[in-house]
Amino acid sequence: MNHQRIAFVIEDLYGGGAQKSLLYTADQLRQRGHAVKVFTLREKIEHRLPEGLDIEDLAVVTRFTKATSTVLTEKWQARQINKALKAWQPDVVISCSCDKITRHLDFDNLYFWIKSDVSAKFSDPEQREKAFAKVRRFYNGRKVIAVSHGVKENLEKVVGLKAENIIPIYNPYEREPFVAMAEEALELPQGVTAGHYFLSVAAIEPRKRQDRLLRAYRHALDNHGLTTPLLIMGKGKPDNEQRLSALIDELKLQEHVHVLGYHHNPYPYIQSALAMVLTSEAEGLPRVLIEALLLHTPVISVDCPSGPKEILSQELQEFLLEPDDEAGLASALARMEANPVTIEPRHYQQFLRENVLPHFEALV
Repeated sequence: MNHQRIAFVIEDLYGGGAQKSLLYTADQLRQRGHAVKVFTLREKIEHRLPEGLDIEDLAVVTRFTKATSTVLTEKWQARQINKALKAWQPDVVISCSCDKITRHLDFDNLYFWIKSDVSAKFSDPEQREKAFAKVRRFYNGRKVIAVSHGVKENLEKVVGLKAENIIPIYNPYEREPFVAMAEEALELPQGVTAGHYFLSVAAIEPRKRQDRLLRAYRHALDNHGLTTPLLIMGKGKPDNEQRLSALIDELKLQEHVHVLGYHHNPYPYIQSALAMVLTSEAEGLPRVLIEALLLHTPVISVDCPSGPKEILSQELQEFLLEPDDEAGLASALARMEANPVTIEPRHYQQFLRENVLPHFEALV
């Protein structure tokens, strides 16, 4: 195998799944012998950084550039990034979550890594078309990596993107690091025991549809005799967190639902859960479901665009529900409580790094 020079560009390493999957992908490529460098546009770090991974902050996103955000500002920022890239001389550049700036880069082998499904993010027709137009403006004629086959299909058929090329590549995983992190101490709320709770790990925001989860959970308590508590892990803007708290009160779920906030290491909680539950309006390829399977924790999910139906394969499809079927979701919670599914390696083989990383290596 030819060793390559692979550069990743991302705004920061704060919070979400896109940043986490980029760090894992970059580090796993490094471990396979490639020269890998991650360029950030501002020094804002929340994730654990892999030891030995080369990360350089270019400091081109500042309070001033955010206040004066124009195309001229973006082009100035892109020029600074271009200088750093040309000095390092990568064979391929992968941009993630900062494409408003990197679309101005002058680099032949530049890919834009799209990790979410814009086709499902907006219900208002005007907002939807505005978002689609932005995607076409950024990526028409460019090279794109789609995080799932569903994202690729929707970019082409729904958004109308005419890219030079759209390549679907899953996020790569190796099971051992998750197992190791899952062995750290677990601090559960009073009255909750390991192996006997449902878990939702998601940002507290409308698109993650915690309201759908709470209503289905209330339905399961009332109509199926559910007894397993629900833990919600995540953070959000204060008003979103307040709305979640108010809905828990409104549904009289204070004794059954526990909001844990954000955890740097959610894996002890994931491994000890009876099942992971996802109820989002839209995703790209929800890594939290894959991570649950890697830890042999069953999953229940709505079939939102895109990704869940590519993850819940084989007999796991029994726990894939239509997004608005709250009664079906309630039934799935009860069925999982009564007869938890056993997860085996065959359920997550397609996401393991040895099956995914060759696709990244083929980009050069």
